[in-house]
Amino acid sequence: MRRLILVCCALLTLVGCQSAYYSAMEKAGIHKRDILVDRVEDARDSQQHAKEQFKDALERYRSVVEVKGGDLQKRYDALNSEYEASVVSARDMRSRIEAVEDVADALFKEWEGELKQYSNASLKSASAKELSRTRAEYRTLIQRMKAAEQRIEPVLSVLRDQVLFLKHNLNARAISALHGEYRSLQGNVDQLLADMQRAIDEADTFIRRLQTEG
Repeated sequence: MRRLILVCCALLTLVGCQSAYYSAMEKAGIHKRDILVDRVEDARDSQQHAKEQFKDALERYRSVVEVKGGDLQKRYDALNSEYEASVVSARDMRSRIEAVEDVADALFKEWEGELKQYSNASLKSASAKELSRTRAEYRTLIQRMKAAEQRIEPVLSVLRDQVLFLKHNLNARAISALHGEYRSLQGNVDQLLADMQRAIDEADTFIRRLQTEG
């Protein structure tokens, strides 16, 4: 029970900090809509970086299992570095998506509350329709971002297994045994990259519309 209370207090503190942050930004003339655009841009850039990182990791894996000769230890070290960089990239992408969700929730809650303040029925209806459309477009965006994110762990899992195996079996026979895994990993990475690109394209569309109507 004590642990649950501490967790709840931590969550309330986090919510309070976010609320205070948005309030301070509002006073500085930076609205939640502006913050949402910035965070979507950050999430898009993070996905673009992750896309390049996973392409590099796949190429490094290929160089280990398909290229003959050379220093096996150096090739393993390079693959391990790519794997670790991929983990960091995935973590950053996840945190960027969470930041988008946070400000979007705050924006839509504020927008809904402000609808009750209208005295002009026509303006209220127009704003309600705009809220509904923006929320629908945001929902598509966040679904695509999360779809890409969910494909990351299976790829990381395969890479992690291969890196761990090579760590303790760094010889030509072990590398030969992993050769057949390359095509499977390539298929997973290709699908991941396609999902990431769809999310990036959706983010660009969402940003353009918010900026045009801002």
